[in-house]
Amino acid sequence: MKAQPLFNRRIQIDETAFVELVTWTLPHAVPGSVHRYKYRMALVVRGVCVLRYDNESGKGDHRHWGEQETPYAFTDIDRLVADFLNDVTRWRNEHSDL
Repeated sequence: MKAQPLFNRRIQIDETAFVELVTWTLPHAVPGSVHRYKYRMALVVRGVCVLRYDNESGKGDHRHWGEQETPYAFTDIDRLVADFLNDVTRWRNEHSDL
């Protein structure tokens, strides 16, 4: 089995911001992860990625909040999406002046 797309969505939030959610199911886990998903989820505001969740090969599951990178404790896809969207809401609330 090769990588199978699970979902690929781009959602325009307003005229200056969008979120993108892309996930694949893999035959084997990527190095650094223990599950069989490859993903990237991003909040882009005025052309700048301000929040991102991904599992880059070798780095495992992690989150970028601005310039800060922290590990992410992956449990399942539904929780991943919920956590990401909660962080999108939090980021937008904390930066409502933009």
